[in-house]
Amino acid sequence: MTTSHFYAEALKTGRPILAVAPMIDWTDRHCRYFHRQISRNALLYTEMVVADAIIHGPRERLLSFDQAEHPVALQLGGSDPDKLTKAVEIAAPYGYDEINLNVGCPSDRVQSGTFGACLMLTPDVVARCVRAMKAVSDVPVTVKCRIGVDEQEPEQALPDLLDRVLHAGADAIWIHARKAWLKGLSPKENREIPPLDYDIVYRTKQARPDVFIGINGGIQTLDQAAEHLKHVDGVMIGRAAYQNAGVLGDVDHRFFGAADTEADWDGLRDRMMTYAARHIDNGGRLQQVARHMVGLFTGLPGARRYRQILSTEAVKAGAGPEVIAAAFAAVDFSGMAAEAVGA
Repeated sequence: MTTSHFYAEALKTGRPILAVAPMIDWTDRHCRYFHRQISRNALLYTEMVVADAIIHGPRERLLSFDQAEHPVALQLGGSDPDKLTKAVEIAAPYGYDEINLNVGCPSDRVQSGTFGACLMLTPDVVARCVRAMKAVSDVPVTVKCRIGVDEQEPEQALPDLLDRVLHAGADAIWIHARKAWLKGLSPKENREIPPLDYDIVYRTKQARPDVFIGINGGIQTLDQAAEHLKHVDGVMIGRAAYQNAGVLGDVDHRFFGAADTEADWDGLRDRMMTYAARHIDNGGRLQQVARHMVGLFTGLPGARRYRQILSTEAVKAGAGPEVIAAAFAAVDFSGMAAEAVGA
């Protein structure tokens, strides 16, 4: 699909976009490769990468990814249009399918850089950033935001932000359906304490039928995702997908029309072993790959032993792909219901 039509095609056809949310320290390239082996179609996001880091830091480490990860979106953090422009230009040759601007992260670290959720307070700045990014991007430029911050009234703050960024050319809006409190709550508390308000996201879509609106926040299962998709165009799943990656196993069948096939656990094991071996040959460590796989079989027979093997053996010096094989061997697949896992 031509990237400039990525979201336009979703609106035209009604085909949903199901995404795995950007999560700092979690959705690195090894995590995304692993998730891609489970779902061919889920849209994968990078961790938030700060524009300054791309401009002045180790670009190859920050931006490189395996081509198998497509479709994959780069999330940027920043509030300076010139720096974001430069970051988009630097990232362009890497071939991301989307560039997303973070207007939702509430951490102190992000606030100190004057970006993330605090940008909800300056929607004109966000609009200038989007306009600058669009001017140099050949792929969709999107915004991920909250419904408001601190004492803002979401019924006013959210439409104001959207009006400005859509006028600036934003291709899609992903909305975390909670306010963020910039003072007094930790990032973890900001994911749990402010109440979810899915209805305001639904009303936002109703008011803007020609705009792609995706929803995020507190979504744990594909059944919940399906309910949200009755009201919006896309669903973004975060920690539920990371902590139990098996939730992605039925995405392709339920939302993208793929055949309902039996899970190919041996194939998944072998692909991850091959990937891990390649990473180790390039100077990496097994634990950098294996840490993202720990939650795969949550709740299933043998899952505890599987976690133990990956958590204790993968961190040892010289650990190799055989650790992954040993972990999979601990799982009892005989009683498991068939789930679709991408071959």
